[in-house]
Amino acid sequence: MLILVRENNIEQALKALKRKLAREGVLRELKLRRAYEKPSERKVREKAEAVRRARKLARKQAQREGLLPAPKPKTQSRGRGGPPRSAPPTVTRT
Repeated sequence: MLILVRENNIEQALKALKRKLAREGVLRELKLRRAYEKPSERKVREKAEAVRRARKLARKQAQREGLLPAPKPKTQSRGRGGPPRSAPPTVTRT
């Protein structure tokens, strides 16, 4: 895994690293491995995850076939709810 640090901005690189780790499921697995999980609890959890995956797959298939409406597009937020940033000034060379 490679995270680039741009302009010595460690906070932004750390945020990108956490996002990648979360997306790959490393943090969830780490949390699961902190304490012992009984085999019966593991079976229950794995079965619930399989049901969740199957439902998601069926839902996506139904959306592709037009049986369900497509999900609403997510809007990009800018963090803390401040006003939107204006475009950076353009530099013209003559």
